[in-house]
Order: sequence, then C-alpha cells, then structure tokens
Amino acid sequence: MEVKGLGGIGLETVEGRRTVYELLRSAGRVEKILIAKQSKPTDILDKIEALARRQGVRIDTVDKDRLDDIAGSRAHQGVIAYISAYEYLPFSELCSGLDIKTNPVILLLDGVTDPQNFGALIRSADATGAAGVVITKRRSAPVTAAVHKASAGATAYVDIAQVSNLSYAIDEFKEMGFWVVGASEKAERAYYDIDLNMPLVVVLGSEGGGLSRLVAEKCDFLAAIPMRGEISSLNVSVAGAVLLYEALRQRRIAEEPGASGSG
Repeated sequence: MEVKGLGGIGLETVEGRRTVYELLRSAGRVEKILIAKQSKPTDILDKIEALARRQGVRIDTVDKDRLDDIAGSRAHQGVIAYISAYEYLPFSELCSGLDIKTNPVILLLDGVTDPQNFGALIRSADATGAAGVVITKRRSAPVTAAVHKASAGATAYVDIAQVSNLSYAIDEFKEMGFWVVGASEKAERAYYDIDLNMPLVVVLGSEGGGLSRLVAEKCDFLAAIPMRGEISSLNVSVAGAVLLYEALRQRRIAEEPGASGSG
C-alpha cells in the first residue's frame, strides 16, 4: 500500500511484528513505526522498540482502530511500519558479486505474479542460502508490502534483481558457468535424479502456465516433482522450496568426508 499522508509521500506500509523486526534488523528502509496502545509487552516488541531507537526511527503509539484502518485488516499484530520503496539490485551487480567456485544457487522466476507465492519463494531462498532472485520487470509480482510480509522479512536479506528479458539473464549465467534447471511437470526426470551440485539457476514458471516455451528451451535440464496422489502439481512456492532444498541437500552430501559425488 502506498501512503500519501500520515507517513509521507511515496512511503509504503508493512505490517506484522516479524516482518517489521527483520526490516529493522537489516538496517533497512524503515522511516516510522506505529504500535497499538493495547499491545501487551512481548520480547519481539521490545526488540522492535530497541532497534528503532538505536536507528533513530520514530515510534508513535496509536489506537488499534487506527492500525485497522491503515492496514485494511486486523492482521497487523499491533505493528505497522512506513518504509521507503524497495530498491532492486542491478542485474550486473548481482552477477559481479557471485563467486562461481562456491557453487551458488540463483532462483529465477518466469512470470510468478502472486505476492504470497513470491514472498514465500524469497523466504525459501533465504533459508537455503540462495545467492539471489531474478524476476522480470513485466509479468511478475513486484516487491510490495504483501511480499515483504509473505517473506517474513526475508526481502531484507535476499538480493533481488529485475531484468527485461529472462533469456538474456539465462545466457549471462551460462557464460559465467552456471547450469540451468527448470521445474516442469512434463519433465521425464525427477528432480532427485539430477545432479544439482554445481553452480545452479533454478527456474520456476508462472502459477497457471508453468515455464514459457523459450525459457524451457534455454534450460539444460527439466525436473519433475513426482506426484503420488490425484493432484497433478504443487503450488509454485512449494515446488521452489523442494528444488532449493534438494540442491542444498546434495551440496551437504558432497561435503561429507569420503563423499564421491552428489546424491
């Protein structure tokens, strides 16, 4: 939500204790915080207030009804922050900061438009130590207040870059020595049968249509997630978590003493 009054022109609101705390903890873009008068003292509220004071962030105590009006719901947990607009990392800077020798993993999203899915994928990228996320400038959910909240504040820790053309981004990663695996229910090989212990780009398609044809053709491998029930596919955020954790699992196995390769 863009705010043009109380918090300042062009600021956005982010709600929820964990999200606000993580944005503060990363010394991010928090300009002002509203806390409900009725909020009972808790450990995380104490941490929010302490970090805000340390960073010189203004805290106002207001009625809960005012927070309800600003948030448009009661899911704010008694805390709302005003933040400046999200700044994407330039794609060139994301690439220049990668060390191919460390087997980095990049998450590339081909048309993920739901903010909840996008936020959950950013959270999984942070949890698995991914080196960054790449999205398109069009046909993709941008980083908004809803994405901040869905990521539980992981947007503060994961580098996110925008590109105009995913095919160009894939070509750039391949030039650097990355291999590209795309998630597809039509793939003949299961994800756990593919060696993911290499510099890796994991590509996920849109919620409705999956990978676009051009992006699928750019992939070195297509990986399926076997489904044993009646439903034919997983939610894109769940599929992304499965592939990211498999890449992490294979790396850990390869690092074990006496390991001869990935699992």
